[in-house]
Amino acid sequence: MTNGHIREIVSFAPSKADHIPAIRIAASVAVPLAVLLLLRRVDLSIYASFGAFTSIYARQEPLRDRLRHQSQAAALLIASIGVGLALAYLQPGPWVVILVCALVGGVGAMIGLILTLRPPGGLFFIFASGAVGSMPTTPPVLLALLAGVGAAAWSILAGMAGSFLGEGRRGPVAPVPAHHGQTRKQILQRGLMFFGAAAIAGVLGQLPGLSHAYWAMVAAVAPIAAPNVTARLYKCIQRIVGTFGGILIAAFLFSTGLHEWHMAVYVVILQFLAEAYVMRNYGFAMFFVTPLALMMVQLAHPASPTEILTARMAETAIGAAVGFVLILLTRTPAEREADTQAMPILRHSDRKKKVS
Repeated sequence: MTNGHIREIVSFAPSKADHIPAIRIAASVAVPLAVLLLLRRVDLSIYASFGAFTSIYARQEPLRDRLRHQSQAAALLIASIGVGLALAYLQPGPWVVILVCALVGGVGAMIGLILTLRPPGGLFFIFASGAVGSMPTTPPVLLALLAGVGAAAWSILAGMAGSFLGEGRRGPVAPVPAHHGQTRKQILQRGLMFFGAAAIAGVLGQLPGLSHAYWAMVAAVAPIAAPNVTARLYKCIQRIVGTFGGILIAAFLFSTGLHEWHMAVYVVILQFLAEAYVMRNYGFAMFFVTPLALMMVQLAHPASPTEILTARMAETAIGAAVGFVLILLTRTPAEREADTQAMPILRHSDRKKKVS
């Protein structure tokens, strides 16, 4: 890898008033968590957190587009939570959970593409269904869904209020497309890519007996939504490096002896930092996304910090490796030719294949 590629991986894009949506998204998470803490129902926090993921969608979009897209994203997230609750209630075994969550990711990625949702892909749908579906115990289903729906509804209201802070008033970060511009075949290929990456990563993540195989699934699909092969490969590398850095931060925070309200405060702070930097440098944002994800799970179902830290590190490495290999294997001839910024080792590999 050349110095130019390293610079691309570690460089930061210019800020585009990222603090404004970051404040809104953090508030969307903070209010449901505060309510649950006051009600002494922290066991519902994971469902509320996934409902609050609604706020991540449609950042910097004009108000009308944001309202439509966040409402659509909320429906998909609540459906994913519902699938997870069904899996947790039925306890069909890890292999069925992996298969179903991979299917949720594939279908979610296709629907998200058709609806032109941003961020694209099925990552959050896999995370929601996988984390909820892996819970050993569940509260009453209607209560869990109510927590998710309430958080999603609050996130939509906060999204509307975001326009008064200036979010989207100066125009979106990129134009909101009127149509996805994809053929049915391309949409299906997109869904199969997400399904295949998640399923393979989930199986490989489960084989060593590690916990939280859905983290491997999330790591595998995370880079697929990037616009070209080079960006996807960069994102794989950033995912691994950022996660390992985030593990160190999480280890330090866990070592301080956290109470429930401590973790809730950290979740809000980490959510703000993650959203403030995710559009500027994905790897740096992972420094905050990693402890955020760990605390979300730990808040709802406490476990040994050593266990979840080890699992997160190993599962991410497995998932990112799966994503990296699949991205290389599934490149189309057009992508091979058009991706003029591909790493020299990839160009060398392509030339060897042509010669042979």
